[in-house]
Amino acid sequence: MAALRIQLDRARRTPLAAQIYSAIREGIENGRLASGARLPSWQDLAAQLGVSRGTVRVAYERLIAEQFAIGLGAAGTRVAERQSRSSIPDWSPEAPLLPDLFYEFGRAPLAFQMGVPAQDAFPFKLWSRVLSRETRRAAAAPVTYPDPRGDPELRKEVAAYLGLARGIRCTPSQVLITGGFSGALGLAIRGLQLANMGAWIEDPGFPLTRTALGLAGLAVTAVPVDAEGLDVAAGVQNAAGAKLAVVTPGQQAPLGMPMSLPRRLALLAWARRNDTWIIEDDYLSELQLKGRAAPALASLDHGGRVLHIGSFSKTISPALRLGFMVVPPELSGRFAELAACLAPAPAAAVQRAVAEFLREGHYIRHLRRMKRLYAARREALLRYLGEAASDSIKSQATAGLAVVILLPEFVSDVDVALRALQFGLAPAPLSPWYRQPPRRQGLLLCVTNLNERRLQADCHRLLELAR
Repeated sequence: MAALRIQLDRARRTPLAAQIYSAIREGIENGRLASGARLPSWQDLAAQLGVSRGTVRVAYERLIAEQFAIGLGAAGTRVAERQSRSSIPDWSPEAPLLPDLFYEFGRAPLAFQMGVPAQDAFPFKLWSRVLSRETRRAAAAPVTYPDPRGDPELRKEVAAYLGLARGIRCTPSQVLITGGFSGALGLAIRGLQLANMGAWIEDPGFPLTRTALGLAGLAVTAVPVDAEGLDVAAGVQNAAGAKLAVVTPGQQAPLGMPMSLPRRLALLAWARRNDTWIIEDDYLSELQLKGRAAPALASLDHGGRVLHIGSFSKTISPALRLGFMVVPPELSGRFAELAACLAPAPAAAVQRAVAEFLREGHYIRHLRRMKRLYAARREALLRYLGEAASDSIKSQATAGLAVVILLPEFVSDVDVALRALQFGLAPAPLSPWYRQPPRRQGLLLCVTNLNERRLQADCHRLLELAR
């Protein structure tokens, strides 16, 4: 204990035993008392500090209980073995998480940023009123466990909406409310028991999905897409034994084309023949800006092979962390148990607010307004890009809620996107969406949060950076 001086302050309200405990613990944690070092006996330390032996005993017993020290009986009390601070890796809270997708969490969206709806056109007053009312009702509700599958009213409204807007015939018992798309994907992987199996993903495809499947232990095969969507024949050729395919058939992410009917039927036939599952990521729901959205792949599934996943992130807010999944009827029992044990639905108040938003027709009306607004903003973006285009821009095309700009191969889209952040612009680089070379260099420009007064200048700035 020569390396540690214990100063007791008898004027403090903190008990002397607690002061002794804190001083010794601090010495252990900062390394002044090494692992294995012998602590003085109760009698010796009590005499040194001028306290009773019982006071020291209380401090030592707490150190032993919290595994900072080991009591060895007649052999005394020693400092427990502990990992040295130098062996603990440094952690930086500024380290970016999924930097290819998210530039910074919790910040207001920037121009061209993917994955967030329009902030200036959302009916905040209406939504706040609905949410406040349902929060009060939830607070006054009986204190008990809610249904882990999700609020019954929301599941009922989601089933009705999917039948109307996406052509899916399902009952509320097939619907599970989840923590966004990611929560539904994790639930699906667990429920289908796919660990160590093979999986198809689209190439290019959503990087988060690719990462999630890899973390779950699946062997991922990137299957190319063309003008008709996922190339099923290429998937069979490259990984015929896969047990899962994750697809975005409504509007391919990120290129935007819908999967053709022949490809849909071929994918379903492959799933039936091989006892394989399909996860349909309906990430843009019916946000088709031109014409009517194609029905969901699940609407064609008569063999019970498709799990349909959607969310309210692009239509209401990603901050809700609220999604849903429709499972085949024969899987509803297994997934209900899984939700109850491992992934219960999010907070009831938010669910009930969304249920009322759907039930009162606010959601459908909001989507109609957003589609008109997004279509107008996309036309404006295409017009200004056309005016500012140069040889550095190879081509541009619409893709869902985004415009895709293709860059020359010698231009790094990641570098352009990082430099654009300095000017308040957040285009997404295209190349990280590819797994197989050649990874096309390009930028994804979302149209939802554009300020038309600054749009022309933003386009010129972005194209200057691309040069």
